[in-house]
Amino acid sequence: MPVSARGSLDRRRFLAASAGAALTAAAVPGCAASVDSGSGSGGGGKTLTVMTVGEEWDAKTKKTIEKTLGVTIRVITYDVTKLNALLSAKTPPDVVRGVGATDTPYFAARGLMTDLDPYLAKSKVLKASDLAPANDVWRFDGKKQGAGPRYGLAKDYSQDCMFWYRADMFEEAGLDLPSATEPLSMDEWLDLGKRLTRRRLGKVKVYGLSAGGMGAMSQLMWMTASAGGSLFADGMATVDFSSPEARKALAWYVDYAKADIGPSVVNPNPDGWDGPTYQAGRMAMSCDGHWFGSVIAGDAKLAKVSRLAPAPQLGSHRVSPCFGGTGFWIPKDAKNKEAAWKLFEIHFAGKPAQERVAGGWGLPPLNSLRAKLPRDTAIQKQAYAAQERELPYFAVLPVSPYAQTDALNGILSKVLPDAVKSGTPVGRIADALTSRMNEQLARGKGLVG
Repeated sequence: MPVSARGSLDRRRFLAASAGAALTAAAVPGCAASVDSGSGSGGGGKTLTVMTVGEEWDAKTKKTIEKTLGVTIRVITYDVTKLNALLSAKTPPDVVRGVGATDTPYFAARGLMTDLDPYLAKSKVLKASDLAPANDVWRFDGKKQGAGPRYGLAKDYSQDCMFWYRADMFEEAGLDLPSATEPLSMDEWLDLGKRLTRRRLGKVKVYGLSAGGMGAMSQLMWMTASAGGSLFADGMATVDFSSPEARKALAWYVDYAKADIGPSVVNPNPDGWDGPTYQAGRMAMSCDGHWFGSVIAGDAKLAKVSRLAPAPQLGSHRVSPCFGGTGFWIPKDAKNKEAAWKLFEIHFAGKPAQERVAGGWGLPPLNSLRAKLPRDTAIQKQAYAAQERELPYFAVLPVSPYAQTDALNGILSKVLPDAVKSGTPVGRIADALTSRMNEQLARGKGLVG
């Protein structure tokens, strides 16, 4: 399988799996025994257990890392139920793959993550001063994400509200191409999506716009921030969809879903995600960041007509966040922390990191590696230039430690379909979402204390 196809599927499958269920407050003790045949504490420190996706490293790279570290790496396929059991039994893996933007507050607030600042202070390879700002999604000060100790590092990242578009479809529709420097307004974006949508016998043949990105909750947070507000109140224990900024964001999403011009929680994409749809010529615009360029690059004809554009904005506050930041963290009860940190140094700064950058799979976690981003082809040069202009607008949009984002997305998936189809006023939808999400957050806060 070509790396462009394999990599894209691996990334999306893991993102879905890692958000697929919340870590419960306590696991059944017997579960740990059923899954733990040596969680990384055995082997006299010679075995390093890593919970990750199956193809984190190829056989050659894994062997090289093992030889360098003097350990045997035991890979456990990521499974949230298994992780739950191992954390509860205090026999966790030594290293866990996670999504920094959504996982950090949840696990850090429960005292399950190791503070990496002391390791960074001593490292000759990884320096805090060299970390790209997106690594701040892995920070949590006890109350809010984006500040305080670092609990993990990103292996790569993108500013996930930027979007890719097909210039040939714009030209066929007689539309001007989006600016490479100035962001569209959300209303302009929506209008373009409507104009680019193609239907046959009442069914969508070509999506004009996929605005879902990394999930509806993340998109609503981003739009609310662009409008000058925040979905979460101070303390991160409640949401308020009835604020003017949040209501404006919700109204936009409802209009998008009603227009039926792209995948939404009301009418999901049968392909599961944007990659296959965009590659097949059935999508004109896709809200995915820089990393999506490697999905496109495998098809020369598709690459020739594809462009990366700035993140659209709902208001005057230009913000372009990261909702992934996938990487590694070390559990608080891990037994081989020194060896785990040496793995970090190799994975995030060594040859594996350099190969990831050269492959174009997202932006590197270290500023010193940015020069290695590919700029050989026209699509790579255009994407690089667009991304460089976007960097100043990065900001961490904190998520609550009291509920995983997937649980909040689940509430959106329950409320919005019926509400949109029945024409429920946006104000009533806002009240329902506020009430249900605050119940979820209150339960989580009660468990954390």
